[in-house]
Amino acid sequence: MPETAVADIGLIGLAVMGQNLILNMNDHGFVVCAFNRTVSKVDQFLANEAKGTNIVGAHSVEEFCAKLKRPRKIMLLVKAGSAVDAFIDSLLPHLEEGDIIIDGGNSHYPDSQRRYEQLSKKNILFVGCGVSGGEEGARYGPSLMPGGNPEAWPHLKPIFQAIAAKADGEPCCDWVGDGGAGHFVKMVHNGIEYGDMQMISEAYQLLRDGLSIPNDKMADIFTKWNKGVLDSFLIEITRDILAFKDKDGSYLVENIRDAAGQKGTGKWTAISALDYGMPVTLIGEAVFARCLSAIKDERIQASKVLAGPSETKYDGDTSKLVDNLEQALYASKIISYAQGFMLMREASTQYSWNLNYGSIALMWRGGCIIRSAFLGDIKKAFDKNPKLENLLFDDFFQKATAKAQAGWRDVVATSVKLGIPVPATSTALAFYDGYRTPRLPANLIQAQRDYFGAHTYELLDNPGTYIHTNWTGKGGNVSSTNYNA
Repeated sequence: MPETAVADIGLIGLAVMGQNLILNMNDHGFVVCAFNRTVSKVDQFLANEAKGTNIVGAHSVEEFCAKLKRPRKIMLLVKAGSAVDAFIDSLLPHLEEGDIIIDGGNSHYPDSQRRYEQLSKKNILFVGCGVSGGEEGARYGPSLMPGGNPEAWPHLKPIFQAIAAKADGEPCCDWVGDGGAGHFVKMVHNGIEYGDMQMISEAYQLLRDGLSIPNDKMADIFTKWNKGVLDSFLIEITRDILAFKDKDGSYLVENIRDAAGQKGTGKWTAISALDYGMPVTLIGEAVFARCLSAIKDERIQASKVLAGPSETKYDGDTSKLVDNLEQALYASKIISYAQGFMLMREASTQYSWNLNYGSIALMWRGGCIIRSAFLGDIKKAFDKNPKLENLLFDDFFQKATAKAQAGWRDVVATSVKLGIPVPATSTALAFYDGYRTPRLPANLIQAQRDYFGAHTYELLDNPGTYIHTNWTGKGGNVSSTNYNA
């Protein structure tokens, strides 16, 4: 006998994230069909975590598809890359026009763009959905960033907005845009996460090494910061980490090897910034800082032979520097988000995604790793002006950076004097100063390029016209092909 279509949605991939999302959907009244490539995991899930629920299972792709109500809604939570394509290929023979495939993994956005285009030709609706919040978020309310074929959204909206985290009563989930937009926004989210974590780590090193503040007192500082402009998940967990003691009574964080890992999404963001010519400097520095941390053996060797400053401890007003550090973190965070939104705007223009920036800020307000009160201010900025060219042009952020900059500059200068590296915080300030400078020294770079390579330049009073100068009197008048990198 043919299977009866009973499930509102199907989910493939029963690792912890997949199981928790299924249980979340079940809690909100949706019937979910679970499937896994290793079929025994389906039975284990049904007999344990899903016992006593309305969740159903399937033991083949054919059975799985047969149990789904039309249009079929299938969510993949499998390893990014070839596994996603393999599952899509196995599903296609059992699908009909108008069915929906959702990739909820950490896929690279060009793959999602490709899948969207390929499946559109078969009239299958593809959605690439960023999912943030980790295991707990998946279980009790993640941030969801769906993008792809907009025809799919009305069918997914009731489910996704029900299971998503809520911020001020609003779901942290809305339609992002077409094509690979969902995974692009998730990629930028992760890049910003890299930046936030690096800036916080720099603040921690200045407190620890420059000010010799013990861990319990650092935890108190982060507790205070979490009640102000820095109120966020990452500040909150940093407080907890700093105060956490090992079994022997020592602070656990001080026993952890200082070599940071990474899964690649921060690197993808930095590469995309280079591809689109956007100065997303802070995320780039955060990625490089992790790379530098990873070569620990070399750093130990360098520490024995490379000289630093004679003074490595701060002898000024400690409480004032701590207050300035809060402002430096806040201002740098503003720059990081401004750069992230610049990158999204450029990609949206190139792909015609028509991203909704206010909704993106709302999606990040709850459920995800970078959730913070600060994102509410970003949403207000885009609500006030949906065509806002840069966050720094909004009155709120103009005033915030103006107020913070004295402390910001003091922190960067003090860190440099003490020999404490602050790559993310200092590059944020360098961007701010570069962005507000009407005339940068790039005119000299253009002259140099023309001198040695005949790459041409424009004159201030005649932009758009490229000319070449025979600087030495020995060269010719033939210019190089002009291009933009």
